[in-house]
Order: sequence, then C-alpha cells, then structure tokens
Amino acid sequence: MTRSVGVVVPAYRPDSERLADYVSALRSHLSPATVRIELDAPRPGVLDRLADLPATVNAVDTRRGKGAAITAGFEAIADDVDVLAFADADGSTPAASFASVVKSVAGGDADLAVGSRRHPASDVASHQTFARRRLGDGFAWMARRLLDVHLYDYQCGAKALTTEAWRAVRPHIYEAGFAWDIELIAVAGALGERIAEVPVRWEDRPGSTVSPVDTSYRLARALFSSRHRARLIREDRLHTFIESTRDHEPALVERLGEALDTSE
Repeated sequence: MTRSVGVVVPAYRPDSERLADYVSALRSHLSPATVRIELDAPRPGVLDRLADLPATVNAVDTRRGKGAAITAGFEAIADDVDVLAFADADGSTPAASFASVVKSVAGGDADLAVGSRRHPASDVASHQTFARRRLGDGFAWMARRLLDVHLYDYQCGAKALTTEAWRAVRPHIYEAGFAWDIELIAVAGALGERIAEVPVRWEDRPGSTVSPVDTSYRLARALFSSRHRARLIREDRLHTFIESTRDHEPALVERLGEALDTSE
C-alpha cells in the first residue's frame, strides 16, 4: 500500500518567490496529497503573491512560533494522510533531499525520520555563519549527552513521521517555538518510536529571523524540559516527583484548541 503524504511548511516573513519555487519542487519530487503553508503575521501583499500556489495557505495575524505552526498544520491534515512531514520555508533542504527523509517513513523504515545536516554522509553545499555553526555544534553535543536519543543533528528543518506516531506524541508536546523539534524527538524516543537520522543536502539561506543568542538560551532550557518530559513517559521516579510539585500546564494542542475556541 502506498502511503499518502501531507507536507506542512511553517513560514514567517518568507521570501514569496523562493517559497513558491519550493512548493512547486515539493509537488514535483513528492506528489503529496496536500501541501499546507502555515503563515504567521504576513506582511501586506504576501497572501496575494501566494494565492496561485498549489497549496493551502492558512494565515494568522500573530506570530505563533514554529512549533505551534507545525502542530496546527499537522492537526488540520492528520485525518487525511498517512505520513506527516514539515520543511522550512526557506528551502534550505532541497525538495529532492527532503523527499529522502519522507521516503524513510513512507517506506516503513521508520516512525520518525530526522533530516541531518551534521551526519557524516550529509552534503553541505553552503554553510551557516561561523558563529551559528559553533552554536549549533555545541547544542548538538549537549543534546547527545542529555537526551536518550543520540543523533548528529536535532534541529534541521526537515522531518517526517507517521500519523500514528503523531497521535502518540502530540499529548506530550509543550514547546511552541524553535525548540519544538527537540521535544518531538525526545518524546518519540521515550514512546519507543523507531527513529531514523537521514543525511540531507543543505543549502544555507541567509536572512534568518532567528536570533542565535536568544535561541541558544531557549534551546538549552528546552533540552532540560524535553529530557524531563521523556523521563516522565518512562515513569522515572525522580521526574514523576518533580512533576507532582508543579502546576499542570496544558499541552500545545490543548492551548491551540483553546485559542481557536476563543477566536470563534
């Protein structure tokens, strides 16, 4: 049986022309059942420029964060496809390479496939700035030591998972921003999902809206919270005790649902 694929593209202040080219390339290489662009705080004229794309565009006035945008997109299409995937709007992972990440799940080899720029077999056509590379390398080193899932790269914007895996992990996801990927991987590992790291071709795009200093701080915090979430799933006694001393925080899908109910 051929598995149907749905692709979500989270976008904040995207280059409209580049995004349009990328969506066309995704269509060509993957033939997905659906492509959904989750667009945060669009500038004037952007929606008009994206109107003719072979994709559904869901625009919101505020900046939800990468994780919230992907989660909203997955929730919208999960009932219609077998495999959920997301790719960053700047196209840093070319469509042909992104297809190899999706294929790992669509072909039944993994429940969650993680694209990797730092894998020894990856093909880095253009690098990030020196500062971003060093911060990224340091984060990956720390993540391998704190998390139970050991990868070369946790933050590449190319991932895919089965709809069944998404339904299992979604109640345990709390991160709304850039650190969403970390929690996804940690939770999937704790639940026993099969995780594959897939080397990709990487073409760095300048002009990122992500602050390296602020993001590094947030990612470091997210590492510890993701480790905590994973240990809770595994019923670690220390982490269960720590959780019992805290106020309950709704999961991301619950918060998104509440926000939607409020806006209606």
